[in-house]
Amino acid sequence: MFQRPLIFGIVNITPDSFSDGGRYFAADSAIAHAKRLAAEGADVIDLGPASSNPDAVPVPAEEEIRRLAPVMEALAGEGIALSVDSFRPETQAFALAHGAAWLNDIRGFAEPSFYPSLAASHARLILMHSIQRDGNADRRETPAGDIVESICRFFEARIAALVAAGIGRERLVLDPGMGFFLGPRPETSFEVLSRLGEIEARFGLPVFVSVSRKSFLRAVTGRAPGEAGAATLAAELLAAERGARFIRTHETRPLADALAVLARFGTAPAG
Repeated sequence: MFQRPLIFGIVNITPDSFSDGGRYFAADSAIAHAKRLAAEGADVIDLGPASSNPDAVPVPAEEEIRRLAPVMEALAGEGIALSVDSFRPETQAFALAHGAAWLNDIRGFAEPSFYPSLAASHARLILMHSIQRDGNADRRETPAGDIVESICRFFEARIAALVAAGIGRERLVLDPGMGFFLGPRPETSFEVLSRLGEIEARFGLPVFVSVSRKSFLRAVTGRAPGEAGAATLAAELLAAERGARFIRTHETRPLADALAVLARFGTAPAG
C-alpha cells in the first residue's frame, strides 16, 4: 500500500540561494511564500536562513537568527508546522524556543555539547549525511567504495551517539544527502535514490529526500535551476516509490498533485 510522503516546502531566507536568487530574502516575501506553499500542499515549511551550496558565503548564527525571527513570529499563529534548516547550535536553540517542530541539520547534529538541549526538546531531527561532514557542500570527489554502505556507517555512529545522549530514536529521520553532498557525479545521487529502501530497512527509520532543482538533475537535463521542475518531479516520484517518507521541495503543488495520482493507483514503494 502506497504511503504518501509528507511534503516539506522550501523557503530560503537568503540572498544567495542557487535556486531562487534571493527572491524570499525579505521577511514579508518569505512569509507570503511560506503561506502559499502551505496552501498548495506543504505539510511542513522548511526555513533556511543560510545557503549550503558550494558557492555560498558562511553566515554566523546571529545573522541566521535575525533572518528567522520575523518569519517564525509571523507564521507561529498560522498553524503551520515549521522546520529550521541550520547546523548551528545557537540557531537551533532559537528555533526550538520559537516553536520549530523539526530541525534539519546538514551536518547530522555534529555538536555533542548541544545534545542535552535536543534531548529536552520534542522536535524531530533530520540527520543528513554528506561526504563533507562539516558545513556546506563543495566539489570534492565521492570517496571510493559503496556509497550506500558509507552512508549507513555514518548513520550508525550518529544514531548511537544521539540515543546514548537520551534522544529518542523514534524522533530521528535519515537524509542520505543528494547532489554535491554526495559528490559531483550525477550517477552517485541516482544510485542512492534507487537504493533508499536499503537505508530504511537497515535502520527501521524514515528516509527524507531533498532533490529539488539539484545539480545532478540539471547536469542530466541541461536545465537552469528555475527550469528543473519536470526533472525534480520525476526524481521525487522515484523517491516516493522507493520508500521516502519525507520529500523537501521548492514547488509543492506539482508534487502534491502527483502524489495524489500515485496514491489512487495504490502503488507500493519498491525495494
